[in-house]
Amino acid sequence: MRTLRGLGAAGAAALLAATAATAATATTTTTATATSAPSPPPPPQPSISDDAVDKAVARLDQTVADMMRRTGVPGVSVAVVHDDEVVHLKGFGVRRTGQSAAVDPDTVFQIASLSKPVSSTVVAGTLTDPDGWDRHTTLPGFSLKDPWVTGHVSTADLFSHRSGLPDHAGDLLEDLGYDQSYILDHLRLEPLTPFRASYAYTNFGFTAAAEAVARAKGTSWQKLSEDTLFKPAGMTRTSTEFSAFVNAPDHAATHVKNPAGTWSPRYVRDPDAQAPAGGVSSTARDMSRWLRLQLAGGVLDGKRIIPADALARTHVPEIVSQPPATPTARTGFYGLGWNVSYDDAGRLRLSHSGAFELGANTNVTMLPLERLGIVVLTNGAPVGLADAVALDFFDFAEHGKTTADWLGLAGALYAQLGEEGRSPTDYARPPSGAKPAQDSAAYTGTYDSPYYGRATVTANDDGALTLALGPQPLRFPLTHYDGDTFSFETAGENAVGRTGVTFADDTLRVEYLDANGLGTFTQQ
Repeated sequence: MRTLRGLGAAGAAALLAATAATAATATTTTTATATSAPSPPPPPQPSISDDAVDKAVARLDQTVADMMRRTGVPGVSVAVVHDDEVVHLKGFGVRRTGQSAAVDPDTVFQIASLSKPVSSTVVAGTLTDPDGWDRHTTLPGFSLKDPWVTGHVSTADLFSHRSGLPDHAGDLLEDLGYDQSYILDHLRLEPLTPFRASYAYTNFGFTAAAEAVARAKGTSWQKLSEDTLFKPAGMTRTSTEFSAFVNAPDHAATHVKNPAGTWSPRYVRDPDAQAPAGGVSSTARDMSRWLRLQLAGGVLDGKRIIPADALARTHVPEIVSQPPATPTARTGFYGLGWNVSYDDAGRLRLSHSGAFELGANTNVTMLPLERLGIVVLTNGAPVGLADAVALDFFDFAEHGKTTADWLGLAGALYAQLGEEGRSPTDYARPPSGAKPAQDSAAYTGTYDSPYYGRATVTANDDGALTLALGPQPLRFPLTHYDGDTFSFETAGENAVGRTGVTFADDTLRVEYLDANGLGTFTQQ
């Protein structure tokens, strides 16, 4: 069974969007007679009035303020687009706790996986027809475990997470400090599920496809993004490079929540290795221009920037991502960089969230038929605020009232998501009668994994052990648990608390690295 951690922020948003789509019911009745065949239902029609949008916008500031108060998230920036106009654009709170600089519409945020629909817009801009999405993806150094899949996987397969790569393949390599080249090269060792028949969210599969498109154009991903989308659309503060974000004088620092409930900018997240999938930084003002372009089918300020058909293809379901949990629930799909769903009226809803556990959460939601969209950027780790603001806004616009506590729902889902992947063993509490460890010399040495590379175990003068992983390397003090089993506190974007390290027969197994059977190292 796929865990919530496997769903990621995009999957969490898809679950919430499916809930919202189910709530936004509109009944269509078709009557058949004995002498005529049933007629198909009429196509959906816009149903949100200008007045309803105005009322939803009028309460938006208070909604954001209330959710910031409930969560403590330091800074938020919001843009709303309707009928090709920016009808709301505002910043709230501060860029960094402990300082007075305020968030405004031009504050630069890391948008995390909201990068995916931005990147699919870039690729659409390079294509002359929607069939271009189905071309074979070729990138030197990139292959998958099955040679046939390697020879047939397309840009669309990797942009819709249906290549067969396992959930979040490569992310733990990034946490350990490996660069993009190493990570993409080692995806060939990952076990595959059925090609084009299984969905698993993979940042680095997505990245491989985007980089292949840039390589085919003879340029870098950043330059392709600039030339194809950012410059033509006037997105002057948007970049795919971490250096542009961190060097922007008005950028929003990333924050995490402390045990006492306060928020601190304790971490810096450099996502360059997965730039197309999670490395974009932008502002609410720039993202409002992108929203206008999306809702206008690739046109902005009267100028065609992205081919209509190639862009429209990004909005089409490519694979089921969220099977309905109950007979009345909505099915969730994934398109090309988008969560795709439909409500009872048949209206298309597009959305995507972005989340860095080290300090960012974002959301974009659009109803193209209504020509209405919202983007919410925050500088706090995911607690549901970005998704809840968007869901609350559309709920009120459609119903004239809110039908759920969206912050409560989103916050609970992200809290549950944060618990997934943790070890069932409580390593802080050794069992009664725990066996003693052997002498430290029995464990020290150099170990190797074809996937994770070198692991080194050293001991200090007191016999305390340290495990070193990654190219830098990162060092983790080991705490004895029972016999030949130790533990350490994981770190990074995908940290899962304490995890086990077990020594046996000249090997060491790192529990949280071994979900796909790749986390056992052999002593050299």
